[in-house]
Amino acid sequence: MNKNKYFFTSVLALLLHSLCAGQQQNAESHYSLFKPVPKALMREMETDRPDVTESPYTVDAGHFQYETDIVNLVRERTELQKTSTLLINHANIKIGITGSTAIQIGFPTYGIQKETDLVTGAVTTARGFGDISLRVKQNLIGNDNGKFALAVLPYIKLPTSGYDDESRLEGGLIVPMLYKLPGEWKIGMQVEVDRLKDTDQPAMHTQFLQTLTLSHPLVKSVEGIAETYYTYDFKAHHLSNYVNAAVQMKVAKDFKVDAGINYGLQHDAEKHNFVGASYRL
Repeated sequence: MNKNKYFFTSVLALLLHSLCAGQQQNAESHYSLFKPVPKALMREMETDRPDVTESPYTVDAGHFQYETDIVNLVRERTELQKTSTLLINHANIKIGITGSTAIQIGFPTYGIQKETDLVTGAVTTARGFGDISLRVKQNLIGNDNGKFALAVLPYIKLPTSGYDDESRLEGGLIVPMLYKLPGEWKIGMQVEVDRLKDTDQPAMHTQFLQTLTLSHPLVKSVEGIAETYYTYDFKAHHLSNYVNAAVQMKVAKDFKVDAGINYGLQHDAEKHNFVGASYRL
């Protein structure tokens, strides 16, 4: 318990520090939440989806961005149970605070979770609102120019789920980065440390995640994304590997749609199929 308290206190401190850092930069900036960046000066729209690797770029100050899994089907299997979860409108609202800081509020509007006990065969189904996530993205390098960008993104997930009775307070620190290569190629990377609930019991474990993603335009306004990543559970000493593929289409300057799969290679790793969208105001 002391370990969990220390971890979440540290994450909360990082969240507050990121906000304070943004406010200090705000004093030197022309634009803020209450003085939005003019439309003509806004950066190209960047999204944290559809890959697992987050974008190191923030939303322009004074603007909002709405990103969502319109539908996301998640399948997971362990030695004891099989779980299928349907998430509807798994949304992420992003608000630009300063030129380099944005806050994010994430939530599944509705979820249906079906659990099958592989020992007894018993099936339980639950549904309702999901967990709320609070995140602060602080860009450190390359938000406005340059080939390399880096950010830090501490987060806390609150146990508000109506469909997951075993939901617990979780949190972590995400460090995304991106490098622009010649010929419109982009390579993204991310390292992440999380404190998460165990799948089969209420105890907690620490997990490390590392990603590598490559993207390039396929045709006009359509981008192809290929990604691989792994997670390592320090408690169970368990490694899971994933390969992902997605396409994202730019419908308008401030509107994109996407679809893809996240496929866990091990039998107990999660499998995702999703369709999503992003819109900027």
